[in-house]
Formats: sequence, C-alpha cells, structure tokens
Amino acid sequence: MSWTKICPLNDIPALGARVVRHGEVDIGVFRTEDDRVFALNNSCPHKGGPLSQGIVYGDKVACPLHSWKISLVDGKADEPDVGETACFAVKVEDGNVYLQLNK
Repeated sequence: MSWTKICPLNDIPALGARVVRHGEVDIGVFRTEDDRVFALNNSCPHKGGPLSQGIVYGDKVACPLHSWKISLVDGKADEPDVGETACFAVKVEDGNVYLQLNK
C-alpha cells in the first residue's frame, strides 16, 4: 500500500466531491463543510448510483438516484436501508489530498 497524491484540497469544493479512477474502480473523494476528507467507492450499495454526484451534508452523502444516506466515515447506509460501500484511507498533508491505494 502506498499514498498517492490526488490533488490540492482546494480542488475539491466544500460539500462536494471529485472522482479518482483506480484500475476499474471509481473512488469518490468527498470534502465536508469543515474540510474533513473521506473516500468511498463511488457506487451506492442500493442501485449503483454515483455517490460523487450526491449532496454532502455533515458526514454523509445522499445518493442522487434514490436519496439513500451513506456515511462518509464507514460507508454504511443509514437505517432502515441496509448495505455499505468500500472506504479508502485518505489524508491531507500540506494542503494536498492523498489516497492509500494498492499498486
């Protein structure tokens, strides 16, 4: 596992996301209003909706297809919905965002 520089933090809008492609997987990198950064598989566990196009609020994102609420912290859907999507380690150093990815 290694850390891969993705972009400057300011390239991700507050309450927004950016998509990073790693192999066959699209990863949504999300920025909260208070500048915390999270990374999830960009596919909603319900019907595969693109989470990066959803609305970010607090530490959740609402899927744009059916409004499932997905935790940015652990990738789990809010009850009563059931399911989860993969999370990726992410960090911000010196104003840059890094993802921990398998090479």
